[in-house]
Amino acid sequence: MNNNDSKSLFTFFRDILRWSTQGSLRYHMWMGCLTFVMAFGAFAYIHQVRHGLGVTGMNDYVNWGLYISNFTFLVGIAAAAVMLVLPAYILHDVDFSRAVLIGEGLAVTALLMCLAFVTVDLGGPHRIWHMMPVVGYFNWPMSMLAWDVIVLNGYLMLNLLIPFYILYSHYKGKKPDPKKYLPFVILSVFWAVSIHMVTAFLYAGLPSRPYWNNALLGPRFLASAFAGGPALMIVILSFIHEHTAFKIGSQTIRKLALIVTIAAQINLVMLGSELFKEFYSPTHHSASATYLFFGLKGYNSLVPVIWTAIFLNVIATLLFTFHRTRQNKSTLLLASLLLFVAIWLEKGMGLVVPGFIPSPLGEIVEYFPSWVEIAVTGGIWAMGCFVFTLLIKAALHIELQYDAASK
Repeated sequence: MNNNDSKSLFTFFRDILRWSTQGSLRYHMWMGCLTFVMAFGAFAYIHQVRHGLGVTGMNDYVNWGLYISNFTFLVGIAAAAVMLVLPAYILHDVDFSRAVLIGEGLAVTALLMCLAFVTVDLGGPHRIWHMMPVVGYFNWPMSMLAWDVIVLNGYLMLNLLIPFYILYSHYKGKKPDPKKYLPFVILSVFWAVSIHMVTAFLYAGLPSRPYWNNALLGPRFLASAFAGGPALMIVILSFIHEHTAFKIGSQTIRKLALIVTIAAQINLVMLGSELFKEFYSPTHHSASATYLFFGLKGYNSLVPVIWTAIFLNVIATLLFTFHRTRQNKSTLLLASLLLFVAIWLEKGMGLVVPGFIPSPLGEIVEYFPSWVEIAVTGGIWAMGCFVFTLLIKAALHIELQYDAASK
């Protein structure tokens, strides 16, 4: 690649499209499988739009389910990109410079999936206008949901614009000007914290739902995000290092592992604090926690889910805590996967559903996701993997060519 200022945006996007659609047989098989899952998810969503939310497992008592569970979890994954952005751009840690664009690509993907999960939970895309300023009844600044819409879309724009400017500069063989992107990077660091805190406040601000109505929810959201997000990044970066020409330094993985270790330990301490508060001196406000952890009046569908999550969480944290297992590649990847699944279970179904059970009037109606919800959820996750693969394939191609030209 030569330093050619005449390269236009049209040429840039044309080359990205070409690079993203070229690859080995294994690459095309991967993308083909994701396309099939997305197609089946689209079929299920069409069925939902045609027949309404009655085809889901949600009901008048539990009106947030698998969709909002995944939304809540993915907001944390998006926010965790700050764990790469802060050391790379602000602290000038060169060990993170190779991985930061991948982290921002993951944030973009997670945010797109968040918006998709909100859309399918509305019952149909034609209802999304209610959440748009001016067009619908936005109710800002009183509504926490309105704040959530603002911070999520704002963070998405920041994570699109910053990597775009850097990659476009590298594509033209030029070094990006820090004065043009660093102010937005600093803004994105604070914005990353805000997207998860606002989502936590969305739950904690509901006084009739005592399971969510506690001051520890926001900090615990951040702790779990800074554990689960970097854990996923460890898996992704290890895969990229092993299967592409773009090499990630081992020091980057070690520093990410240390971040995960501290965040996972803090998350467990906060979990212990919540369990002490709920069960040492239980009140009628502890009914939701009792249902989740031990069952209530014979209803116990989530008990295996939460104890599986806690077991995986503890095992993963122990593997991260001990130096020998954290330094070992195999056990590190195992611990990262276990922690990712544990937080997905705990922060998803283990957080959202118990908040509705029992109802403020004491009724107990359990929730089970239908095949429609499972298929749509699988389709959105496949869409996320599809988009992330395209973004990273093009970004790595540009970075490798820029590295070669810089030598």
